Amino acid sequence: MDERDPRFPGGTWTGFYLQYWLPGRHRTDAALTWAGGEVSGGGADVVGGYTMSGTYDVATGRCEWTKQYAGAHAVVYRGLADASGVWGVWEIRQLGGVYRDRRGFHLWPEDRAPSDAEVAHTERAVWELMHAEFGTRTARAIRATVVVGIVLALAGLAWWLAGY
Repeated sequence: MDERDPRFPGGTWTGFYLQYWLPGRHRTDAALTWAGGEVSGGGADVVGGYTMSGTYDVATGRCEWTKQYAGAHAVVYRGLADASGVWGVWEIRQLGGVYRDRRGFHLWPEDRAPSDAEVAHTERAVWELMHAEFGTRTARAIRATVVVGIVLALAGLAWWLAGY
């Protein structure tokens, strides 16, 4: 096979990502080029505009790319392509890798929207993968760490606003 694999058509792609702190599916749209094992392009979602660059393998269907928001953070995506698009897990590493935020995503060519059942299946599969990888205890620890960080940030902001 070559870059003309039907799983990797160039053009407009759409889909969603899941995020713990903002429940629900968050739409994202991108114009992507898949050629010679490399994917590139850009798009926008509720966070802002972004560029994408990475790799894919037609033999395995595996894909990996970095989504770089303009003037902001980067997100690493790892997924698998099948007839319903590309789905998998995204990750943001912060604080030198101490804090990692991870959840799922599903993207598909705009003209091949999956059924609601396929999207629900993807969502369940990603949640199961996340739960198996991190477990409930780790998920609670991550949430607690983030909550403590938010409380400390708010306390620091209040202290700064008070003029100390």
